Amino acid sequence: MALNKNALIRYKTLDKCLQNNNRQWTLDDLIEACSDALYEYEGRDINVSKRTVQLDIQMMRSDKLGYNAPIEVYDKKYYRYEDEDYSITDIPLTENDMNVLSETVEMLKQFKDFSLFSELGGIIQRLEDKVYTEKTHQSSIIHLDKNEKLKGLEHLDTLYQAILKKIVLKITYQSFKARNASEFVFHPFILKEFNNRWFLVGKPNAKKKQPIVTLALDRIISIDYDTLIPYIEENFNGDEYYKNTIGVSVLNDEQLQEIILKIDRNNTPYVITKPFHHSQEIVEKLEDGSTIFKLRVHLNLEFERMILGFGETIEVIEPKQLRKRLRKKLEKTYRLYNEV
Repeated sequence: MALNKNALIRYKTLDKCLQNNNRQWTLDDLIEACSDALYEYEGRDINVSKRTVQLDIQMMRSDKLGYNAPIEVYDKKYYRYEDEDYSITDIPLTENDMNVLSETVEMLKQFKDFSLFSELGGIIQRLEDKVYTEKTHQSSIIHLDKNEKLKGLEHLDTLYQAILKKIVLKITYQSFKARNASEFVFHPFILKEFNNRWFLVGKPNAKKKQPIVTLALDRIISIDYDTLIPYIEENFNGDEYYKNTIGVSVLNDEQLQEIILKIDRNNTPYVITKPFHHSQEIVEKLEDGSTIFKLRVHLNLEFERMILGFGETIEVIEPKQLRKRLRKKLEKTYRLYNEV
C-alpha cells in the first residue's frame, strides 16, 4: 500500500503520543498534535480533520500496514496503547520478513569493503543482529556465484572513488602478454563486471581520437592519484558503448556482423529464455526441433568462447569466416583428445 508523506508523519506522531502515558490524550489533542507536526515538517498550516485522525487510528489498529496497534479508548474519551511497551517502530518481523532480510544481508556483505556501500555498514550489522536474535540460523536460500580469491578486487574502492571524483590515475599494469610492467596515466570512466571479472574502462590520455582502453583489475599492480592532470570530460555512456558487444572487447564496425546460429532442440529453450544478446531474433523453427537464430554483435573472443561452450549443440551458419575459424579450433580440440 502506497503511503504519502503526510500520512507517515501522522502515524509517527500518533505513535509518539500514545506511548506517553503521562498525559491523557483526547481525539482533539491527537488532532492538534498531528497538525503541529505537519506544520513543523512542511512549514505551513495543514488542516487535519477529525475524520482523518479517526481513519489513521483505524488503519494503525488493522494489519494492512502490519501495525496491529493495540489502541484502546478508556473512560470513553481518552486514547492510549493497551500495551505500554508497544510502538509501531518496534513491531515484530514476520518469518517472510526475516527470510528477505537474511538474504539481503548476505548479498550486501559481499560489498562490505566497497565505499559505495560504506554508509550501509552499520545498518547491515544491525540487520544481521536483528535477524539472528529473532530466528535460528539457517543456510542461505540464495547462492551467488563468487570467487573470494579473485585478484584485483582490492582496487575496486580506489577506482570507484577516482571515477566518482573525476581524478586521473597513474597505473602500473602488466598484461598477460607483457614481459614487464609499465606505468601510464589513465582517465577512468566506468567499472565493468563480466563473467565474474572486473575491468576498468577509460583512456590513457586526453586526445579526442584516443581509443577507449579496457584494463583487467587482476593485472593492475599499483594505483596512484595524479591531481595535477585535468580529468577528461567525455560523458562516456557504457550502455551505448557496449550495445553491440558480448563481454568487454569492443571492436570496430568491420567486426560488427550478422550472425546466424542453429541450436538443437534440447538447447533451444535455454537460448530463448536467456538470449545471447538483445538483438537476438528467431528466424525459423525446423522440423527436427532445432531453431535458427539471428543476432548482430562484434566477433570478439568472448563471443567465440560462448559459442564453443555449447559444443555440439550449436552450429554457426553465417558468417563463413567465423564458421571457418571455429572449425579450426574444434579440429585442434579433436586432435588433442584423440591423442593416445
